Amino acid sequence: MEIGTQHVAKLEPFLLMSKAAKGAAAAKLIQDATSAPGVFVFGELLDLPNIQELATHETHSRFYSLLQLFAYKTYADYIQHKDSLPPLNDAQTIKLKQLTLVSLAQDSRILPYNELLRVLDMPTVRELEDLIIDAIYLDIVRGKLDQKEGQFEIEYTMGRDLEPGKLEQLLVSLQNWCVGSTRPMHCAKLTSECRASTTAAVLATLDNKLSELSNRTVTAKTMKEEYDRGYQSTLKEVVDKQKEARNANKTHVFTGRSGLTPAGRAELQREQERQQQRERELRGKDNENDENSMDIDEPAEGSKGKGRK
Repeated sequence: MEIGTQHVAKLEPFLLMSKAAKGAAAAKLIQDATSAPGVFVFGELLDLPNIQELATHETHSRFYSLLQLFAYKTYADYIQHKDSLPPLNDAQTIKLKQLTLVSLAQDSRILPYNELLRVLDMPTVRELEDLIIDAIYLDIVRGKLDQKEGQFEIEYTMGRDLEPGKLEQLLVSLQNWCVGSTRPMHCAKLTSECRASTTAAVLATLDNKLSELSNRTVTAKTMKEEYDRGYQSTLKEVVDKQKEARNANKTHVFTGRSGLTPAGRAELQREQERQQQRERELRGKDNENDENSMDIDEPAEGSKGKGRK
């Protein structure tokens, strides 16, 4: 995920609530949004008709100015126009100082501690470093604290809402980033932005980034599918080998050459005895038939010559 993109999603609840908020309710919504943790972009909220109506409202116009302050301005602007703005609570004060840090990081990649102490009105270096560390954890800037040199070295920063008419100033800031970079890696990452000199060029750069993100998503999906197929294939191979090993380790119980159990052998012996008995009976019958065939009866004496004429 690109730095700062998650903050857009955190504005969504306030965008939904603003559709039914007018007057005092809209002013209260601005107070809540500028105090809410993790909400650092406000451009979409500023563009809503219900919110823009506050700009000319007799009572609540200062809340519209407060929203503009958090969208585009810095803590120094608040100090300068403090009397015409609502007072800030602690959460708003810290957030505005963190947004000011983002704006300073967009202008220069090396921020000396002494400048930050002055601009952010921080009493000690310890409190300044705590503010910077919190900003890093909130993912609105990334960089390194160099206590030896007394400076904050910026690596990345989220983009704040672009104030109308400030595009050229943004392009100059991007060019200064490249010119002032002492490490080629950072300059290379910003080459396309530094070369942008028109709104069309900036939009083209954004389109390229979106295309790159889309390609990365497709590539990641393909890699995941290949991984899943490889995983399933390996898992099947392991399971098959485990089955083969279990079959090979089975103990077979042999009960003799025939493989019969004692009861089976006894039954086989009885069957053999019955077969032998049947064979003896058959041989006995054959002997009786042979003896009967050898006995020839002599004809009766009175029958001699009988039938002769």
